[in-house]
Amino acid sequence: MIDDTILPFWFPAVQAKKVTAAFDGGRLTSNGGVMLLAMAERRLGLAVKLARVLPDRRDPTRVVHSLVDMFRARMFAICCGYEDADDLDHLRSDPAFKLACGRLPDTGRDLCSQPTLSRLENAPCLRDVIRLTYALVDAWMDSYPSEPASVTLDIDDTCDVVHGHQQLSLFNAHYDERCFLPIHVYDTEKSRPVAVVLRPGKTPGGVEVRSHLRRLVRHIRTRWHNTRITFRGDGHYARPEAMSWCEANGIDYIFGLSGTKPLARKVDEVADDTRTRRAIENLAVLRGYTETRHKAGSWDRERRTVARIEATKLGLDIRFVVTSLDVGSAEWIYDSLYCARGQAENLIKLHKTQLASGRTSCRSARANQVRLVLHTAAYWLMLTVRDAIPKARELATAEFATLRLRLLKIAARVIETTSRIRLAFAAACPEADLIRCLPGALLPLGP
Repeated sequence: MIDDTILPFWFPAVQAKKVTAAFDGGRLTSNGGVMLLAMAERRLGLAVKLARVLPDRRDPTRVVHSLVDMFRARMFAICCGYEDADDLDHLRSDPAFKLACGRLPDTGRDLCSQPTLSRLENAPCLRDVIRLTYALVDAWMDSYPSEPASVTLDIDDTCDVVHGHQQLSLFNAHYDERCFLPIHVYDTEKSRPVAVVLRPGKTPGGVEVRSHLRRLVRHIRTRWHNTRITFRGDGHYARPEAMSWCEANGIDYIFGLSGTKPLARKVDEVADDTRTRRAIENLAVLRGYTETRHKAGSWDRERRTVARIEATKLGLDIRFVVTSLDVGSAEWIYDSLYCARGQAENLIKLHKTQLASGRTSCRSARANQVRLVLHTAAYWLMLTVRDAIPKARELATAEFATLRLRLLKIAARVIETTSRIRLAFAAACPEADLIRCLPGALLPLGP
């Protein structure tokens, strides 16, 4: 590789001494913590799982970079804040990245470049993309040591502004943008992603919601036959087609529900009582809960509907949820069960803002779905590193951007000798004691 020569430069003098600088420090890296990601990836086996379901249609005699190596390089780059494939044109020779991908830092071949990664994103056919998406669902199921008794899955969509007229992009009047509205599904209790599916920039209809739920449940049931599954979502997903399918297939749900005049009349008595008690007791806020049976015009049956009634000095605020669950009080259903879905929105923010999964700028919808798969795989790596941190440490609950700053973006000198490779980290590293213990916590689990 031909290195461009960058001339020396200067900083302001300190105590009458000139300060000069140059990029001539040798085999240094600013991504010394990428080795933690490498251990997390080998523990999960994500790159191998993704490569296993993607046929390699290249001429074997001319292959330089395996699918596993390309997946690893792309996932590590995303975790370290290099969300653009263009960044690999420089990172491909970074000694820490090469070491993390299983290559010798000095004498090993450089990693793949941006054109190779772009071909990887555009190579899969539709069937291959579906397999890649399901591979992440398998990774979520693998994260459980045995079949769980029950899981609650949060489903939500999020605005992903497009960068042109890509396939599936539509103008959405609510967001006032041309965008995608990909669906995210999370196991919120464990902060684990289940699936991310690219879709057009419009609110999903009942038939589409039912199709997504059916395909996901069908795949889960191939391994988990007895797990009780509960879906939780906002009013977009309270569609009669989806609720009827869930009821017919033994799936529980709790969805937000838009208020209507007939529904509001059913809770008028409790609403008036809550408003009156707040006024008499001169409280700033008073909440009340009630439930009723309700059948909307498009529904084929009555369903349990829970109302949260909040009285303030400004008036009444009534929110509704509809559920198939026949246990628990109205207060528990709303406050403890339904409101817990707010954490899923925080997980989506981690996915979008701190791992930059909004970089769906490919022309092809298939290529953009591959990007979502890669960013979700990077999410798994960051989550695995965070889960390995002792609970007493403040970083055990840190966001991914903080983990990147404190554990991944650290300077190191990579020294390759005849018999060993040595990483020399900065002596003043603030998290030295934590980084020292993490490799042991990230060792692969036994069979």
